[in-house]
Amino acid sequence: MTGGAGFVGASLCLTIARHHPSVEVVALDSLKRRGSELNLARLREAGVRFVHGDVRSREDLLGLEPTQAIVECSAEPSVLAGMGGGADYVVQTNLIGAHNCLELARRDGAQMIFISTSRVYPVAPQQRLALREDETRFSLLAEQPVAGASAAGISEAFPLEGARTLYGTTKLAAELLVGEYADSFGIRTVVDRCGVIAGPWQMGKVDQGVFTHWLLSHHTGRPLSYIGYGGTGKQVRDVLHIDDLCDLILDQLADPDGWHGATVNVGGGVDGSLSLLETTEICRELTGKAIEMTPVAEPRPGDVPHYASDCARLFARTEWRPKRSPRTVLEDTYAWILANEDTVLPTLVNS
Repeated sequence: MTGGAGFVGASLCLTIARHHPSVEVVALDSLKRRGSELNLARLREAGVRFVHGDVRSREDLLGLEPTQAIVECSAEPSVLAGMGGGADYVVQTNLIGAHNCLELARRDGAQMIFISTSRVYPVAPQQRLALREDETRFSLLAEQPVAGASAAGISEAFPLEGARTLYGTTKLAAELLVGEYADSFGIRTVVDRCGVIAGPWQMGKVDQGVFTHWLLSHHTGRPLSYIGYGGTGKQVRDVLHIDDLCDLILDQLADPDGWHGATVNVGGGVDGSLSLLETTEICRELTGKAIEMTPVAEPRPGDVPHYASDCARLFARTEWRPKRSPRTVLEDTYAWILANEDTVLPTLVNS
C-alpha cells in the first residue's frame, strides 16, 4: 500500500489485515502529510508492516520484497496543489510516483489498483451544467448541455478536453500510464475515480477533507466561509464513507482478472451528496454550536458548483453499493473527533 499511513491507505491496510490475517500487508509512506504519523501505532497493532519510503524514489519501491497487489493511494490530494507556483512536488508525487509504482507492478506481475479522482474531469464543462437553485442546494436538471452529464451526475463519458487543475491533470496522466502498462506488460489494473471520501481518521482541512474541516470548525468555534456562487453555500459534492470504499477495494483485490481494465467512477452519487449549507445544518445538530458564516461571492480557482458521481458503469459490474449515508459519515467522523481529541485535535486545528 503506497500512501499507507495516510487516510485512505491506512484505512485500507487495517481493513485488509482484519479480513485477511494471514496476508502480509505493507504500508509505505513518506509521512510528509501532517497527521499520518498518528496512524503508525494503529498499523503496528494490526500487524501491518510499515516502511518509510517515498514513491518519488524508485529505489524505495524496488527495494520492497515481491508483492502480489499494489494499491496506489499516495498522491498529493490537495486540489490547490501547485496553483501558487512550485508544481514540481505534485507532478513528481502524482505522476512520477505512479510510474514508479507501475515499475514495481511490472517487476512482480502484481495487480495494481490506482486510486484516482473525479478531478480528472475538466472544470469548464462542469461550470456549464444546467442547474436548478433549490432551497438548500443546486440540483442537476435532466437535460444537460454536456455529454456524459445527467440528473444522475457525471459519468465516465464526460469529455476530458480542457483544464482541470494540476492535481487533476497529474492524476489523469497517471491513469493513461496505467492503461499503457496494462496493455504493454499485461499488468492487471483497476482505476477508481473517487469523489469526496470522508470518515474517521481523515486529517481534513479546507483544500482536502472539507467535511472533517467543517465539523472541526463547528466543534472548535472557528468561523467558516461560503466561497463562490453568490456565497450561498449551495454548491454540492457527493461523499463516500471510507468504509464503503474499503469494501469495494476488498472485492477488487479478490478478483484481479474480473476487474482487469476497469476505469470506474466511485462515489456517493446524487443520493449521497450534500451542499455546504446542508452540511452546516448537520454540523450544528451534532455539535450543538452555530458559528459565523461569511459569504464570499467569487469561487476559488478550479471550483465547480456541483459534482456527483454517476456510478452506473460500476454498478453494472458489481453488487457493491454505498451503505452509509452522508449523515452517517458526519456522525462517525464527529464521534471519532470526540473520542480522540487529545491525540488528533492539535494536528487537525493546526493543519
